[in-house]
Amino acid sequence: MANRRTSSKAARKKVRRRDVQAAEFEKRDVGEDIQAAGGLRPIRKTLPTSIVLEQDLIDKLRKKAAKRGLGYQTMLKVIVREHVDEY
Repeated sequence: MANRRTSSKAARKKVRRRDVQAAEFEKRDVGEDIQAAGGLRPIRKTLPTSIVLEQDLIDKLRKKAAKRGLGYQTMLKVIVREHVDEY
């Protein structure tokens, strides 16, 4: 029976902590913080697509992307965007 009281007590404490966090979030205006961090990106209409790539090409993309701190799909988009006008 003690476990139920403890888990119930822990659940109430967790809810209170979440309520405090939500109230704190509601009080703050984070707009300027986001702009200062450069976190805003232009919204572009995107269309999901699927292509088949060889494993060695994906491995190379992953290595190059890791050096830039990106995922390989994002790296592929960067490469395509930079070079699409060449063809």
